[in-house]
Amino acid sequence: MDDDIARHEVVRLERLIEKLNDQLAWCAKISIAAKIAVGVGALWFVLALVGLLPFGATAFVGTVAAVLGGVVLLGSNATTWDQTVETLRATEATRAALIGQIGLRVVSDAPRTLH
Repeated sequence: MDDDIARHEVVRLERLIEKLNDQLAWCAKISIAAKIAVGVGALWFVLALVGLLPFGATAFVGTVAAVLGGVVLLGSNATTWDQTVETLRATEATRAALIGQIGLRVVSDAPRTLH
C-alpha cells in the first residue's frame, strides 16, 4: 500500500476511534441514568411498603415503569458497550498495522535546530 494512502487511512481510522470513544462516554452516561432510575424506583417502592410514603396507584405504576425501563436500558446499553469496545479494538489494531507499514523516519537523525 502506498504510504500516502496508508496515512490517509490512518487519519480516517483515528477519527473513527475518536467517535467510538465518544460513544463509549455516552454509554457510560446512559448507564448511570439507568442505574439511578432503577435505584430511585426501588427506593420509592421500599419506602411505600414501609409506610413512609403514601401509596398511590399512579406512583406505583410510575415506579414499576422506572425500574423496568432502567433494567431494559441497562441491558441494551451493555450490548452497545460490548459492540463498541469490540469495534474500537479492531480499529486500533488496523491502525497499528497500517502505521507499521508506513515508512517512518527517525526524528533523532534530523539535524538539531535552535528553536
